[in-house]
Amino acid sequence: MPLSSLPATRTTVFAPRLAALLREHTGEDAFRLEPDTMGVAGHALADRILAARRATETERPTFKPLHGRSIGRTEAAAVMRVIGRDVREALEGPLPKEVDLTGPWPLTGHLFLRDLILGGDPRRLRILMSRNLELTPKLTWSVIAAGAAVPWRKKPGTTSSGIAGLLAEADGYHDRRHAMGIYRRAAAPVCFTVSTLVANALWLGSPFDADTSNRNILHEAARLLPPSWNILRYASPEYGALDARIGAGDDVLVLPLLSHRDPALWEDPDAFRPGRWDRLDPDTAPGYLPFGHSSERCWGRHMVMPLAELLLDLIRGAGLEADPAQRKAKVPLVGLLGVEDVRLTKAARRVR
Repeated sequence: MPLSSLPATRTTVFAPRLAALLREHTGEDAFRLEPDTMGVAGHALADRILAARRATETERPTFKPLHGRSIGRTEAAAVMRVIGRDVREALEGPLPKEVDLTGPWPLTGHLFLRDLILGGDPRRLRILMSRNLELTPKLTWSVIAAGAAVPWRKKPGTTSSGIAGLLAEADGYHDRRHAMGIYRRAAAPVCFTVSTLVANALWLGSPFDADTSNRNILHEAARLLPPSWNILRYASPEYGALDARIGAGDDVLVLPLLSHRDPALWEDPDAFRPGRWDRLDPDTAPGYLPFGHSSERCWGRHMVMPLAELLLDLIRGAGLEADPAQRKAKVPLVGLLGVEDVRLTKAARRVR
């Protein structure tokens, strides 16, 4: 391929602590992170740890207790069914015409998905989709407290989402507050995760070869920049029995960020090579945990992949790519791993 058809060299700048993990511990099995925390990156040990017991309610990222109120598995499953129906309806319905997806990502993709899935919802719910609320839980709860003060009922013939219906059905201030918290916990992560995953893919690999599938592109992006880059398990007696290095009071941080780049598992581990997924199964590839362990997969993964493929279809169909003039992108130390402020532009005509 002529040099003129290659993307400009891009540098991914990890936050210092992430960079240190990659530099110092890639290829290691287990190592001490803190006096009371063991890091685990070896796929066999991670597999045994995650299979040893189910996550507790405080370890589940989406459905941990909400303002002191537990969210049982029955309620969590019901909520995921509701948001799942909202996503399916959005995928099956007509898409907005003349969508402009240029601009900064993942923000642009997040706003598109918010409007596609939740566009008919009342303002007090849509404001809960703001990425700015990630800055502090206090800000989130201030917005929820204000929004829950006044009842809301869905009017006949309106197009609000099923997940918004939880607020319409809530009886009393505390139930409305809980419903709005659930909305934030269930709906926002779908849009956050999808837009971040697509932004990562665009940064790592665009422009893509025409014969490379969206599915392969997304699996490879999730390998190099796994949205869930760590999985926390609090101290538990099962873990010391699995490995003597883990003390009775040690929490365990399983690190897909490292296992996804383990040179013992991956050929050319730091390279973006979507073609590797032609022969690999993402559900069984050793050490590959972008959506958690097989014993307890993320419930939202069946929504994330179709929405991400839809976005890539729109982007590739419009001839867009990461701006060739952008040479660096930062990956901050936050719960959802991804590059920030990737500029998406119309691709220039290339010499063949």
